[in-house]
Amino acid sequence: MANPDIRHTNPSTLSTPTGYTHVVEVKRGRTVYIAGQVALDRSGTLIGSGDFKAQTRQVLENIQAALAAAGATFDNVVKVTTFVTDLSQIQALRELRSEYFGMNPPASTLVQVVQLARPEFMIEIEAIAVLAD
Repeated sequence: MANPDIRHTNPSTLSTPTGYTHVVEVKRGRTVYIAGQVALDRSGTLIGSGDFKAQTRQVLENIQAALAAAGATFDNVVKVTTFVTDLSQIQALRELRSEYFGMNPPASTLVQVVQLARPEFMIEIEAIAVLAD
């Protein structure tokens, strides 16, 4: 369900985005910041050792749980920053991102890094969400 306080725009003066929105305008609401999530389950066990897609799914599940704790869903996310150690996995990332974010994907930044906090981590995603007042 679209939030009337959040407007997604892809200006014709910019390239056509793939799985993200160029401009997300927040008119009002409560902002929630989700710390970078990695592929650890609730007990701290790494999910998907050496498997980018499995790690990405766990990261998105962790974000979903964090959002739920704040009373939010992926529909409330206005911005994500994704850090990956291997950009060759971008198609798997796009597929899963589409599955979780749906029709109105957030503004997004993707960065390749040499390493994350632990060498076995392949992806980390942080999110910003906005809820109605």
